[in-house]
Amino acid sequence: MTYNSTRCYLIIASGIIVLSHAFFTVSLWWLLLPSLIYLACIIYGSSVIQANFFAPAYCSADTTEKIIALSFDDGPHPEYTPQVLALLAQYNATATFFVIGKDIHGNETLLKQMLAEGHSIGNHSYSHSFFIDFKNVQGFKDELNQTSDLVFNIIGKRMTLFRPPYGVTTPNLAKAAKLLDYRIIGWNIRSLDTTKDSVEVITRRVQSQIKSGAIILLHDTSHKTIQVLERTLNFAQQQGYKIVGIENMLEIEAYQ
Repeated sequence: MTYNSTRCYLIIASGIIVLSHAFFTVSLWWLLLPSLIYLACIIYGSSVIQANFFAPAYCSADTTEKIIALSFDDGPHPEYTPQVLALLAQYNATATFFVIGKDIHGNETLLKQMLAEGHSIGNHSYSHSFFIDFKNVQGFKDELNQTSDLVFNIIGKRMTLFRPPYGVTTPNLAKAAKLLDYRIIGWNIRSLDTTKDSVEVITRRVQSQIKSGAIILLHDTSHKTIQVLERTLNFAQQQGYKIVGIENMLEIEAYQ
């Protein structure tokens, strides 16, 4: 159910309850019900990117071919991103890196290396601020454009893939992404590699969900992820999966 259809249904439900109260003395407490349902839907739709509530998002591929995609958020990181790139090269795997604009400064060579080694680069906002979801449409556009300009000045390409910070979508974010012709990219395997979970727990979580067309979310920001990545790459190889870029698996363009 989309945002617009939810709003329409709840307006109708509220009208029915108001009329019922006026003519059949239905308790006013029932008037709170549509508001509570609406709030629950908004929270769910904002926080679960797979819901496609505010905007459509690519979260997996419908394929029987044994291919999966790896994605890395929150880089580039001067220590861990090179280790990720080295492992990917060792296993002949390609991935998509959703970069934060403010962290590009001083790490420009890493973006050039990503491109040279066949990986794709996506937009993950400029600030990745905790309060980013309170921005208006222009605020989101500025976040996307700042990172886009930085990446363009380094690799000479305009990104078309965007992953919302924290995976949270809002009406303003959705509108900004649409105005700037971005494709929103989600996932269907969330590793939770930024939590306190052990390498073993995270690895099992990822491996137990791997199937054709999966998009795995990792972060190139910790030693823990490096360990999970190596085990996942080895597992995928043993199971006969090929690891490809998101744009190749989804058959979309990563750049304009």
